[in-house]
Amino acid sequence: MEQEHDTPALVLRLAELLQQRRWMLATAESCTGGLIAGACTDLAGSSAWFERGFVSYSNEAKSELLGVDAALIAAHGAVSEAVARAMAAGAIAHSKAQVALAVTGVAGPSGGTADKPVGTVWFGWSVDGQLRTERRRFDGDRATVRAATVFHALQTLVALIRHQP
Repeated sequence: MEQEHDTPALVLRLAELLQQRRWMLATAESCTGGLIAGACTDLAGSSAWFERGFVSYSNEAKSELLGVDAALIAAHGAVSEAVARAMAAGAIAHSKAQVALAVTGVAGPSGGTADKPVGTVWFGWSVDGQLRTERRRFDGDRATVRAATVFHALQTLVALIRHQP
């Protein structure tokens, strides 16, 4: 997959943008299980801009680590806009970061439903107080869905930071 080869360059660009603004990043990951934090910390010197990562795979972890209301999860499901938004907000609230990204999805091969088929991912980004969410669906096996999720999360974050005044 070509995108995987671009991830290190994307992380380098993200690092530059965050350091220019003296911002720190926190990640809140479910379906990627820490792959985004891993991609960020693969870059030497990432402690200058990567503050912390939360792997909140279970619903309980989303509540305990990020403060996501269990009632919100019960009402909308873990893979939802409301939960992605709450995860991003929780990553900011439970860190010293100015920027956060959150992902929650169905990487497969099982777990999909008619409403949320395998490959469905909700993203949440918080950049300097502004929150944005997006739903995407990626085709492929578990590894492909997770790699595409990592790449899209980082690519969109770079674009969002670049468009900040």
